Amino acid sequence: MTDLFTKFDPLIQQRADLLATGVTDPFSLVMEKVLSPTVAICNGRETILLGTYNYMGMTFDEDVIAAGKDALDKFGSGTTGSRVLNGTYQGHKEVEEALKDFYAMDHAMVFSTGYQANLGIISTIAGKGDYVILDIDSHASIYDGCKMGDAEIVAFRHNDVEALEKRLKRLPAEAGKLVVLEGVYSMLGDVAPLNEMVRIAKENGAMVLVDEAHSMGFIGEHGRGVAEAQGVINDVDFIIGTFSKSVGTVGGFCVSNHPKFEILRLVCRPYVFTASLPPSVVATAATSIRKLMHGSNKRAHLWENSKTLHKGLKDRGFTLGTDEPQSAIIAVIMPDLERGAAMWEALLEEGLYVNLARPPATPAGMTLLRCSLCAEHSSDQVGEILSRFERAGKRVGIIG
Repeated sequence: MTDLFTKFDPLIQQRADLLATGVTDPFSLVMEKVLSPTVAICNGRETILLGTYNYMGMTFDEDVIAAGKDALDKFGSGTTGSRVLNGTYQGHKEVEEALKDFYAMDHAMVFSTGYQANLGIISTIAGKGDYVILDIDSHASIYDGCKMGDAEIVAFRHNDVEALEKRLKRLPAEAGKLVVLEGVYSMLGDVAPLNEMVRIAKENGAMVLVDEAHSMGFIGEHGRGVAEAQGVINDVDFIIGTFSKSVGTVGGFCVSNHPKFEILRLVCRPYVFTASLPPSVVATAATSIRKLMHGSNKRAHLWENSKTLHKGLKDRGFTLGTDEPQSAIIAVIMPDLERGAAMWEALLEEGLYVNLARPPATPAGMTLLRCSLCAEHSSDQVGEILSRFERAGKRVGIIG
């Protein structure tokens, strides 16, 4: 019998070698108690959270929690059904209305996760004989959506406008084409030049989908993302997003102005054949989204946090993923996985949690300590974060 797990042997060995050094497993941390959007108890110690994607700090918002409790009492713990059968409750329509208002768009469709939103939309609208043109650093859910839809995948160099244009011009003029971009790329926290890329896509007869998972709520005048900030939101055909970041709960969505969009509810398999989100979840999401419409003060504070942390880390000698802060994600580049894991553990011992990111998820084989700031981080907390990074960095030998 052929062991189907054999393909994973190199990764199993890499993990074993890493743990043999005595480092704590960085991919199995347990938060014993979460005290706030920015603090939790980890390994019995109060720890500042700097790796949660809780950008706007909505997880402990009083109105959001109250809405979830009320829905739980009124509608129970789950729907036990698909949206096209018994799984559409009043709350599902309300969260879709909130999304339409937030983005000022005609249509909104909610999925059970952000991963399923990309999987469903891309695989449904781009099928056999069509082309999906995507940034080579695209999220796994984007690649998986392409595979499921059986479209031809055409990748171009990360954030390279000229490379995108060259790829588009080589494709048959009559073919169906979907350009898939991300507003903020989650590994390095860098922003796409959407204003140029959307223009080029349209000039070459392609539809455009933008994943704004890491920019919704934060970037743009109204928090609608990079497409809004760069003035091209009305030229984008589909915007994908998630509730598991700025919204502070779980779920995914797509918004669009396409006049035929609603047919997707009957033909999109990850929507049709998946149980719908629990009533308490959609209630928290709808409440959070409506509050984010008025989150300009939070957005301003988060930008200040990002600028302060980026400059502070750079001044202390750390190598960062971007020359300037572009989002709420700041990636600290490590020399290799072993020293990255050691630095991660040193930070945890200092009472600071960040994400350790490794290949193949990271670009160019890099090992990263990925920091994601929150609007609820105080200025004092950001200062403390910098002190802990400096102490850990010197102890591990990452900085002098």
